[in-house]
Amino acid sequence: MSSRKNYQGLFRKTVIAFDVGTTYSGASYAVLDPGSPPIIEGVTKFPGQGSVGGDSKIPSIIYYDWEGNVQAVGTEATEASFLELADEQEYQKVEWFKLHLRPKGLETSQVHDSDLPPLPGNKAPIDVFADFLRYLYQCTIDYIKKNRGADFFSSLEHNIDYVLTHPNGWEGPQQAQMRQAAVRAGLVSAENAESRLQFVTEGEASLHYCINKGVMRDEDIEPEKGLIIVDAGGGTIDLSAYKKTASGLFEETARTQCRLQGSVYVTRRATAYLKDKLKASKYGTRQDIEQIADVFDKVTKLSFRNEADTGYIPFGSPRDKDLSVGISRGQMKIPGEIMKLFFAPSLGEIINAIQEQMREAQVPITSVFLVGGFAASDWMFDRLKNVLEQLNLSLSRPDGFVNKAVADGAVSFFLDHMVSARVSRFTYGIECNVPYQPSKADHKKRSHTIFVKPSGKTALPGHFSTILPKGSRVQEETEFRRPYYQESAYSMSLMNISAEILCYKGHDDAPEWLDINPKRFPILCNIEATVSEKDDLIKECHDASSGRTWFEAHYEVVLLFGLTELKAQICWKSGDGEKRSPASVVYDQNNEMR
Repeated sequence: MSSRKNYQGLFRKTVIAFDVGTTYSGASYAVLDPGSPPIIEGVTKFPGQGSVGGDSKIPSIIYYDWEGNVQAVGTEATEASFLELADEQEYQKVEWFKLHLRPKGLETSQVHDSDLPPLPGNKAPIDVFADFLRYLYQCTIDYIKKNRGADFFSSLEHNIDYVLTHPNGWEGPQQAQMRQAAVRAGLVSAENAESRLQFVTEGEASLHYCINKGVMRDEDIEPEKGLIIVDAGGGTIDLSAYKKTASGLFEETARTQCRLQGSVYVTRRATAYLKDKLKASKYGTRQDIEQIADVFDKVTKLSFRNEADTGYIPFGSPRDKDLSVGISRGQMKIPGEIMKLFFAPSLGEIINAIQEQMREAQVPITSVFLVGGFAASDWMFDRLKNVLEQLNLSLSRPDGFVNKAVADGAVSFFLDHMVSARVSRFTYGIECNVPYQPSKADHKKRSHTIFVKPSGKTALPGHFSTILPKGSRVQEETEFRRPYYQESAYSMSLMNISAEILCYKGHDDAPEWLDINPKRFPILCNIEATVSEKDDLIKECHDASSGRTWFEAHYEVVLLFGLTELKAQICWKSGDGEKRSPASVVYDQNNEMR
């Protein structure tokens, strides 16, 4: 259980965390009063909900008119009166919009944009995300005002920090888009977006929730024993492996996992079955399929426990009947063996990911915690428990986790900072030139690409220089750096130093050449530094034997990976010490893959 210390700041402030999920979203916050311990509170009443405390999440749904104006969001978008209006006005429903932000090269992903519910033609994913964030923000401040008073909120409204959660598999480009959405939503300005907005993975937020709520017993977190958090959500299943250190903090022991096999894919498989099963019946219309699938998602999916039992979708009235497709008295029957097929791929991905993390972990794994909305599935829990028992792993499902765990955990991440080391998921580096060495077979193979540098030296392009290897365990303040240099016949061309950070996503431990599998080297970001003559970075060089004159710039590329957001810098030696470019990166959203 958390025993949080008194806030030591001089002024009142607050931190608000938003968990924008594929199917449901929520918000939590904590007020930081000088001299008092911060207390995490959830937003437990949203517009359209019947009672305070009844539900801490809202559906991740937005309706737009044909001009792109928001007409309803969340629970308000599910009210019968609005749905009637939406049909009359032909408003466009948008859901699962978060998955449009996913990294297109995400491993294990078999999902394409065409598989997802479409976005309005005049809306990009970042636009929808911004609209939804704006709504969550307004709901949160209205909730705080109602519970604490408008005067209270006015004392802190200009001193708010934010935390946004995202799946383990989201990377820098996705964080950059989410930050831009927060700016568009009015949460932060472009000038202070870096300092006032942090990110945390859903897996790490879930760990913080478990710690903060005391759901981990001492025997679950013995020294030199590991645990895995399985956050089974609507869109993704995120797995994170940790061990507890002597200091009481936690360290990642394996690369995090992210599988696109959350609960929406169970519904997606069921919908495909319904379309095929009902195609020749009077219930095969698009409207009927959508209605039956919606009832399956809300009722049948969570009530399924055993493949020996029949699943029932109670979608209609007693007069609805078609025995040829299993419909009687307004219910459609689905055999348990068929129901099992909807869930099995998600279960398989969880088991595969757990085994992969066990192989990579630096300590024995003994405990698994299943959390998230999908964890409410008794079939999933029971089958996973049976498999894990054979691997000598205990499985726990903390109570009360469905409603607000990730949002609460994100606030705890901001306040408590319980993870001190993380493991790099990929290998990071840059493309560079290397001196040509004809004695090496791989160099001779690429001899047709030789070029002559201004110094007269021959070199080969397309070499991958590793700065941070995958699987590296990184403390928060650890820097990974490597020296490089550029040549030019003109000093002015070296006044702007830039480096393209690549993220290798192949299976080789030490990749060397980009031409072997160029699609495995997506461009992560660009870092830039502008220098002047007084920086003393550019050196004039002479070769008396050849009479050549050229200029060189020697510098280092620095990666700071230990935090939840990658930072990169260019640094160089100057007469008055080391100088650095700002610790920021520029992501090219349209060039994620080479």
